Amino acid sequence: MARPQHRFWLFAALGLSTLAPGASLAEDAGELAPYKMLRSLQFVQDSVVLGDHSAAEMQRFMLTTIDNRFRTVEAAAFDDPRNVDAALIYGMSGGNPETLEYLVSRDVDGHFDNRVTDVLRKYLGGKGLLVGKTLVAMAKEYREQKIGPYLALIGGNVMIATDPKEALQLYDWARLSAPGTIVEEAALRRSIAITTDAGMAKEGLSYSGRYVRRFLHSPYASQFADLFVRLAVEHYGEVKDDDITTILSFMDDARQREVYLRLARSAAIAGKGELARHAAEQARALTSGGDDAFGTLAGFYGGVASVPTSNVGAAMKDISDVSESELSPRDRALRAAAKAVAEAVLRAPDPKSLTQGSTSIPANEEKASETQIPDIAAAPAVNDAGGGETAPRAEHGSTQEGQEADNSFSSFVTTSRSKLDEIDGLLEQESN
Repeated sequence: MARPQHRFWLFAALGLSTLAPGASLAEDAGELAPYKMLRSLQFVQDSVVLGDHSAAEMQRFMLTTIDNRFRTVEAAAFDDPRNVDAALIYGMSGGNPETLEYLVSRDVDGHFDNRVTDVLRKYLGGKGLLVGKTLVAMAKEYREQKIGPYLALIGGNVMIATDPKEALQLYDWARLSAPGTIVEEAALRRSIAITTDAGMAKEGLSYSGRYVRRFLHSPYASQFADLFVRLAVEHYGEVKDDDITTILSFMDDARQREVYLRLARSAAIAGKGELARHAAEQARALTSGGDDAFGTLAGFYGGVASVPTSNVGAAMKDISDVSESELSPRDRALRAAAKAVAEAVLRAPDPKSLTQGSTSIPANEEKASETQIPDIAAAPAVNDAGGGETAPRAEHGSTQEGQEADNSFSSFVTTSRSKLDEIDGLLEQESN
């Protein structure tokens, strides 16, 4: 990565002349037209999402430099509409909102469209929902201009909450009008989220395929992985194993293994046993001999997924073989819960319970037995996260440890759909 990083810093040293045709090599950043500097920022941001992470530092430098330039540029610079567009795009590209406000407040010649700046002011101030319809109309009005893709992108961001279909259309236009850019990357990622929530599995797979082919090395690819896992788990059936294999085939083994592990864990929690076992097998096949930390995790998730099956004995062994020291706190809770369920399934029935049907009830207790029926509904039942069959309850004489495991399981099921922070951390250590 040394060469790309050197290239970006060379742009700064030469006054960004490489991306500013006609500029003198002696021209420094304090003299460059803002629109020329904005081109450089766009180039750097697009390079980041295409995988050149060395450009991230340059991006921060460029944002600061452009901010300073806008605050010192002469008012006449905005006679050139390219500089007006540059200021608006800067504001929509992570720039300082106060700088855009500064420029608009000093626009005595009316260079800025007040309708656009008012919409951006509210959007950047966290009040985008108040101008959602206006923003959609604005995006269509400016469709053929340089600020068009950015307006479409932020318009989609606002409309997700109220009109996902409209948001999806805005994202489609944004990505098609700005291919290979940070705009397309963001639009694709958010389109996957919309289609997953809307049950549009086919469309979600299509967006996922585009993303993985174009932006696999983006610093936001981990968010894509989370979205893809959710798409596959929530819509498994419509999403086939072959669909998953096809999309993950664009990744190297390490990335495939990471996603398969996430799939196995999420599917096991959701009660999608078939998907969990398939993903665990794929992850284990991608490990080094199946005996490293990732192979252990794959075996563990496969074991959890197999608890409700006829292979509960083998599943119990897979779960028990995993040391608690190898698991995150959440996975330790999952291990305790899975063991409690498996032990309940495997526990032999109490012989005394087989004779209770022939036990006679004393006459003086018959009336009492009719009015003191145990409240079965009040007893906590242990269900899998996907709403599957109810596992047998522990006997009345269960130990406190068993009860704690049941409580751990109930708590885990309630909270387990949050981000897989622990696994991400472990996998990030592997990649560093």
